Amino acid sequence: MTTTPDTSEPVSTHHIITAEDGGERVDRLLANTLSNHSRTRIKALIEQGQLSSAGGTITDPSYRVKSGETFTLNIPVSEPALPQPEEIDLNVLHEDDDLIVIDKPAGLVVHPAPGNYSGTLVNALLAHCGDSLSGIGGVKRPGIVHRLDKETSGLIVAAKNDRTHTDLSAQFSARTIDRAYQALIWGVPRPPSGTIEGNIGRNRQNRKKMAVVKTGGKPARTEYKLLQRFGERASLIECKLATGRTHQIRVHMAHIGHPVIGDKTYGGGISRARKSSLGDKTLDHIKTLDGQALHAFALGFRHPGSAKTVKFSSQLPIEMSILIALLETL
Repeated sequence: MTTTPDTSEPVSTHHIITAEDGGERVDRLLANTLSNHSRTRIKALIEQGQLSSAGGTITDPSYRVKSGETFTLNIPVSEPALPQPEEIDLNVLHEDDDLIVIDKPAGLVVHPAPGNYSGTLVNALLAHCGDSLSGIGGVKRPGIVHRLDKETSGLIVAAKNDRTHTDLSAQFSARTIDRAYQALIWGVPRPPSGTIEGNIGRNRQNRKKMAVVKTGGKPARTEYKLLQRFGERASLIECKLATGRTHQIRVHMAHIGHPVIGDKTYGGGISRARKSSLGDKTLDHIKTLDGQALHAFALGFRHPGSAKTVKFSSQLPIEMSILIALLETL
């Protein structure tokens, strides 16, 4: 039998195993070949659907192999027990004994997850704040009260103690947090201001995506208004969230036919750009975006320590400002 490891995927390792003789149980074959993994571990991976052959996925550990049959076993990389402090530059807008407000750049993941165990906002906060972060979110999400998508830039608040975390979480649940976003979208919304309501749940065709669903999902409401239009090609809008569902603005704007520019997940990527007669310079700039042109520019809440209302604002990132300037020339 032969085995070939492929470790090019950062979140897992793939092993290709070919059986020389037939009749052996597949879990025994794999355990004997991959000596670093116990048979119990191999069996669990098979039952989880991590083993495949030319005939498809194999989930029965007792499956009897055929001579010359080739299998591919995917072994997820074990998640580190605890996120580690990392010296990552942070744009801190405000910090006190209770909380810290960060202007997050696009491309920065908020907390560790499969494929992103380092280089996250949590790693940066651990280095910046040390042990003074709330523990309510768990050891893997210290201080994290709410999130922004990796590709979304803008304001995010983190709690430095459990009392603050509890208070801020209650404000988010009560929907009293003031959050506003600016986005560049394809086309011009009509009417120029309005409210989008539609439950958001997992896309049935692609579980990694969200969608407006007719049944199930969670209620979601987004208010938008037109700030600037660039002919019929694109618009700058402001959005306010009455709810905070995963990918809410991106899903709702795509649902009404105006996906966020640069959002390849929901139809706003380069394929849409090529259809919009933008010119090479604008098209090339869109290709350089870290993600969708969506920025959380305003954040307001009642400070848990002082009980006073505090408000923070953030300028558009330079990439969005350049894109606006390019769109204005069309």
